[in-house]
Amino acid sequence: MLAGVDEVGRGPLAGPVVACAVVMPPDRRAIAGVNDSKQLDHATRVELAARIREQALVIALGAASAREVDRLNIYHATVVAMQRALTRATARLGHAPHHVLVDGKPIRTLGVVHTAVVKGDAKCYHIACASIIAKVTRDRLMTALAARYGAYAWERNSGYGTLHHRQALAECGLTPHHRRSFCLDAQVALVFEAGSVSPIQDVRND
Repeated sequence: MLAGVDEVGRGPLAGPVVACAVVMPPDRRAIAGVNDSKQLDHATRVELAARIREQALVIALGAASAREVDRLNIYHATVVAMQRALTRATARLGHAPHHVLVDGKPIRTLGVVHTAVVKGDAKCYHIACASIIAKVTRDRLMTALAARYGAYAWERNSGYGTLHHRQALAECGLTPHHRRSFCLDAQVALVFEAGSVSPIQDVRND
């Protein structure tokens, strides 16, 4: 009962950071093609996510909002998202996973014994499964939010700081889903890239 844990969404200007904990059956062969979600195209991720969901013993998601990212900083918000995913995984299993595998370096504040694997999403099957589910889930969330905030093209950039997204920020302002601490840096970068732009304003249309 190994739980693989990974997160997506550390770098975007908007949206939550999403973590996933996955427990795959120990007596079944690995699903062919599972890899680091960043190495897969969108269609392949979606197909593999469906196959992972069919086989997984447990899939549990956790998230930290843009507001929590601003309040806690991205590192601590990521830990909170992972803790929430693991808490839900434990509840669904009925007991704690026998061991937890996480991508990256050891996390002192995670609160559970774990093994950290650098580039684990490309090396460890359980972490790669979590990576794929987290990525597909977050992309779908950002696409849903894009229907309400169309100017930012979140359905294409998933909240990352593309030139279009940063220009939309300058023209339309911040939404409740933007990470204000990240957007200040993005505004400075846009000034250097495109010359003078209007200050970012808040968008209050929720």
